[in-house]
Amino acid sequence: MMLTSQQAQQLLSSAELIHSEQVITQTLQRLADEITQVLARQQPLVLCVMGGAVVFAGQLLPQLRFPMDFDYLHLSRYGKGKSGGAIHWQAEPREDVRDRVVLVLDDILDEGVTMAAVRDKVLASGARSFYSAVLVEKQTGQCKLAKADFIGLPVPNRYVFGFGMDIHGLWRNLPAIYATTD
Repeated sequence: MMLTSQQAQQLLSSAELIHSEQVITQTLQRLADEITQVLARQQPLVLCVMGGAVVFAGQLLPQLRFPMDFDYLHLSRYGKGKSGGAIHWQAEPREDVRDRVVLVLDDILDEGVTMAAVRDKVLASGARSFYSAVLVEKQTGQCKLAKADFIGLPVPNRYVFGFGMDIHGLWRNLPAIYATTD
């Protein structure tokens, strides 16, 4: 569904602000501190889940003051829709994960389906250990297929967007996180 500029503006104006830019900035520092405590001496391979985690990774990585390798992977369950479907792998990491400590960065942990698929693939490819960090975790009230080791902020069980997360392909560039009101 392609929105016009006016429809996109209207969607944003009717959305609820969930986490401000200031709250996100503070959360990123806390996450960087937590990740550093656990991984600073392990020279991890950090994998960014494209495209939602690109803003999260771009803001978090400069705060991690230890040596690391970086790569990305790209898979999606949502496309430009608002509900998850089958996983589509679009790009696997180019870096070899064998015998590596791997940290995966993703924007949101919803049901855990995507993170479970990434974890299973990374471990099956021979990684020594697997860690994950998410900017937000959706409070679904349901058991998740995967849990994150490092969690930024909770979000309600509604469709959220901003700070890398999109709605109909738009608004990844917002510095705050919003939720639809429907």
